[in-house]
Amino acid sequence: MSKSNSSETTEEQQEALDRQPFMAHLIEFRDRVLRIFISILVIFAGLFSFSQDLYLYVSEPIREFLPESSTMIATEVASPFLTPFKLTLVLSMFAAMPYILYQIWAFVAPGLYQREKKIVLPLFFSSVFLFYGGMAFAYYVVFPLVFMFFTSIAPEGISVMPDIRSYLDFVLKLFFAFGLSFEIPIAVVILSWMGVVEPDNLAKKRPYVFVLCFVLGMLLTPPDIISQTLLAIPMWLLFEIGILFGRLVKPAD
Repeated sequence: MSKSNSSETTEEQQEALDRQPFMAHLIEFRDRVLRIFISILVIFAGLFSFSQDLYLYVSEPIREFLPESSTMIATEVASPFLTPFKLTLVLSMFAAMPYILYQIWAFVAPGLYQREKKIVLPLFFSSVFLFYGGMAFAYYVVFPLVFMFFTSIAPEGISVMPDIRSYLDFVLKLFFAFGLSFEIPIAVVILSWMGVVEPDNLAKKRPYVFVLCFVLGMLLTPPDIISQTLLAIPMWLLFEIGILFGRLVKPAD
């Protein structure tokens, strides 16, 4: 009887011990998510008073090409307030990205081996740099070309007066598309490092990848050939860079 009770007690203790690490990880995860949320709110609070200026800066690429008699318009009652508000919130998340990735790194780092830590940390920082690089490429290279084209092909008698909310949705879509597409080298390096793909095999599939880049460019960008091409070409070049670095980190045979 005592042996049976002892066995049951041991099983209960083991179950309790198994639950403790899980609960500890759950609490840590909750705390880190809360820190991320607070960081975004702090940045948002600091940027909110500049929300109108931020929108003027983001809308500069299209306002530069508007005819002298045209301006941007707000077709909804709350748009003059909600549109800059939305932009400021999204920019706050973008600005908090390094801290967000740090919190992710701090959460997963204890479970990584030393060799894994050596490659994961640079990948985290590289992913931030590439995401920001994709957004900068969209703003400084793609936007001027796209909006110059759009404003120049308006039919005669049609005034180009873009709505501020529609414009913001348009540029945010392009920001995300270019930011994510610039993460291609990171994806290739991770897959090569894990042994999921062989960089040399990927190189042999280069023609298919080239076509796929244009297909993705068509799906991720608005329906115009300029933004599609300006997304597809960098995606292909970044794929080549990913193959180059993938060969450096692939597991030894």
